[in-house]
Amino acid sequence: MQTTVKQTGHFESFDGTPIYYEVRGEGEPLVLVYGIACIINHWHHQVEYFSKKYKVITFDLRGHQKSNPIADMNHLGMDDLGKDVVGLLAHLKIKKAHFAGHSFGAPLILNIYKMKPELFKSMIFINGFARNPIKGMFGLDVVEPFFYFVKTQYKAQPDLWNTLWKMAVDNPMAMYLAAIAGGFNLKVTHFKDIEVYCRGVARLNLEVFLTMFETLMEYDGEPVLATIEVPALIISGEKDMVTPLRFQYHFKEAIKHSEFVLVPYGSHCTQLDFPDYTNLKIEKFLEEN
Repeated sequence: MQTTVKQTGHFESFDGTPIYYEVRGEGEPLVLVYGIACIINHWHHQVEYFSKKYKVITFDLRGHQKSNPIADMNHLGMDDLGKDVVGLLAHLKIKKAHFAGHSFGAPLILNIYKMKPELFKSMIFINGFARNPIKGMFGLDVVEPFFYFVKTQYKAQPDLWNTLWKMAVDNPMAMYLAAIAGGFNLKVTHFKDIEVYCRGVARLNLEVFLTMFETLMEYDGEPVLATIEVPALIISGEKDMVTPLRFQYHFKEAIKHSEFVLVPYGSHCTQLDFPDYTNLKIEKFLEEN
């Protein structure tokens, strides 16, 4: 992936939390935003490809990987995450950029647009959603009750549950289950990428995950969709069971200046499953806008 020079650093966000970032390439800025419990590696195909023509900016969400320690655990809301991104662009002296968000990165982009629409040249959503996607996730209605069970148990025994979290996530069985549930397409995604992802998730503090997951469930970005005045590209994996097709179809219907791309056999991580196809669709969209 090291085809272009990588600039790395931290900047101090509004509450003192250090936000880690990486910048590669020159040209129009392209900001890549991953989802909850994800890692920069989710974008490695896009970073390698687009840094040849664009200034590609990746970063760790607060509480994730190198964006630690969190200065105030009360600052894990959608607006706090948005302030981090706005602050990062100010730190890098970027006045306008293209944004791409995967999964939870999509509502985060929506909220940033609500806060600072003047920052946007365009936006790209990959398997995203505007409001709570938990109902019916994996075709079942068990995720939300299970979440609140774990949250209650965690409050009673945080050390035990942090240990259980690491054991549950960082093992081969969890990696295969993540793929079977629609998170990855094992036939095309390199298993190494899934391993790297699960090890990154295991390093995430469970309190951070639970707090941000609840933020995800409570956020409603529906009112923002009709206000979007910049071009938008919606990319959807056909086999995504995490955020099924109806969420992406809704984006297409609600956003005025939008295009829709369906990726056959794509999972929730379409950009890892079919990077060449995804990159070409994004490149065409960016060149036209």
